[in-house]
Amino acid sequence: MGSLEGKKVVVAELVEKFQSSKTVVVVNYRGLTVAQATKLRKQLREAGVDYRVVKNTLLTIAAKEAGAEALAPLFKDVTAIAFGGEDLIAPAQIIAKFSKDNKVLEIKGGLLEYLDQGGVIALGELPPKEVLLAQVASCFQAPIQRLAYVLEEVRKSQETA
Repeated sequence: MGSLEGKKVVVAELVEKFQSSKTVVVVNYRGLTVAQATKLRKQLREAGVDYRVVKNTLLTIAAKEAGAEALAPLFKDVTAIAFGGEDLIAPAQIIAKFSKDNKVLEIKGGLLEYLDQGGVIALGELPPKEVLLAQVASCFQAPIQRLAYVLEEVRKSQETA
């Protein structure tokens, strides 16, 4: 990728990715084995996440052109970047879980709007959408169950009186 034209093409692709992605997660992958990196790529690909290793200078140029310059300070050392698709949480969830299991993968930060390392980890630890919906439903159900229990007790007390 020595040619200027080749670099311009990569930057243009990255600008488009920054602008079209709902979530971006930046990681330091130094120390990952080939097997670990392959496993991570597979998990991300299956979730519709585009994971790339790109030179920091090209990432910096593309981020600035795309209006994502807040990420530029993260483009140091060895950098890989995950561009999320429709699922906002998938990149953070997959990478946060993978980094827990493989301590060498360091989460640098991300962009939903802008997320620091802690924000990416917190987002990645959210339960799946279905679990969150079930939790909300149970919050609505609990008061109704208590009311039914109280009404049942009142009915029983009237029957015995």
